[in-house]
Amino acid sequence: MNISIVKYNAGNVFSVISSLRRLGVEPTFTDDAEILRSSDCVIFPGQGEASNAMTFLRERGLDTVIRSLRQPVLGICIGQQLLCRHSDEGDTDCLGVFDIDVHRFQPTQHSEKIPAMGWNEIKDLRSPLFKDMDTSFVYFVHSYYVPLCEHTIATSDYVLPYSAAIHKDNFYATQFHPEKSGKVGEQILENFLGIVRG
Repeated sequence: MNISIVKYNAGNVFSVISSLRRLGVEPTFTDDAEILRSSDCVIFPGQGEASNAMTFLRERGLDTVIRSLRQPVLGICIGQQLLCRHSDEGDTDCLGVFDIDVHRFQPTQHSEKIPAMGWNEIKDLRSPLFKDMDTSFVYFVHSYYVPLCEHTIATSDYVLPYSAAIHKDNFYATQFHPEKSGKVGEQILENFLGIVRG
């Protein structure tokens, strides 16, 4: 299987590479448009800041490339947020694959720390991405969230209910980090590879 990971100025990419290697897959880490387009699937992961990430993507034409992909794509963390229309972070126009805006958490009590960091439950799972799974705990690190919407395929709750994962056409995305979520995260990545294999 030919898997590419989008190379851009985002952190935490190598933990995704390590997770895929544990599943017996050797991914290609690249910003080459033709390699991305010819891959069996593309993973768009990372941690970072939305406006800087979008500037980097636009300067290299990767924004157009990502939008044009027709194979399965998995966005992770900021990868999910950048697939949306707009982010409050830096008042940033994003890729617009999902026609929804990303908002910053607004805590309502002292115990609600931002960023939201640590293990939290995902539920209302409804996608092949969560095949053979029920509610589970996964690892999050984020200050911004995707609201509940027609594309929501998993929910979580911190400050308010929000989209822990979304799906539209060939694009899947998770706010949490499957590569940091132990056996549950490994199952989600394996399920994504199952979607790719058909």
